[in-house]
Amino acid sequence: MGMAASFARASSVIMPAPPRRYFSRQRFHNFRRLAIIGSKATRSGDTAAMTDGKHLDALTAAYAAKRPEEVAALYDRWSRTYDADMSAAGYRHPTICLALLTRHLPRGAAPLLDAGAGTGLIGEWLDISGYPEVEALDISQGMLDQAARKGVYSALHCLALGGALPFADDAYAGIVSAGVFTSGHVGVEGLNELIRICRPGGVIVLTVKNTLWEQGFAARIAELEAQGVVTRAEETRPYVSMPGEADTVPSRGLALRVN
Repeated sequence: MGMAASFARASSVIMPAPPRRYFSRQRFHNFRRLAIIGSKATRSGDTAAMTDGKHLDALTAAYAAKRPEEVAALYDRWSRTYDADMSAAGYRHPTICLALLTRHLPRGAAPLLDAGAGTGLIGEWLDISGYPEVEALDISQGMLDQAARKGVYSALHCLALGGALPFADDAYAGIVSAGVFTSGHVGVEGLNELIRICRPGGVIVLTVKNTLWEQGFAARIAELEAQGVVTRAEETRPYVSMPGEADTVPSRGLALRVN
């Protein structure tokens, strides 16, 4: 989740670990009928779940968003059905990121930052895979509320990527950012802060939509490598992040080691 340089709406919350909840794998037909916050719904204060067939596809709306507030409101509204909807679409980014992270960052490394955590789809897997301290960051408080229910995050930060982050230099042993560097969310401008807050020897795992890759992201990675700032530890071939969705632009996964 390009964003503006900074945002006033931000909070960090240390969370206890409530009982975990798991989500069903169903309602594929709902995925294509996710609602956006239309003008009628906004006027009426409608808070219904995003499965109303009268509205447009939420992903299309998210990719077309121009302001961070639009992105936050959209994901707030989607949060209750997001896990089931993305599962039904065969969402691959968390799996790809988990594979890259476990290959390049030792088990037990801490703390980690799940940057653009959403509902915490990868958070449970990180916990199971042996990463004991993971913090979640997302622009949507509604998504973070769902992530908190999984009981695997040590802290929640309601913040937007793309500008300055309120974390110290070298704060994290590793960072994972799945499905964030994409249209309408975060562009290459969000990469510098992730590098700043990842300690030397740490790993940043992210996915990048091909559209962004071809519009300057690839060149920026090459520049950072030439400067000795990062080393490209691994790059996947392009893949479709949601096989259940037609006409999806491919993405690629990257593991960058900070020097």
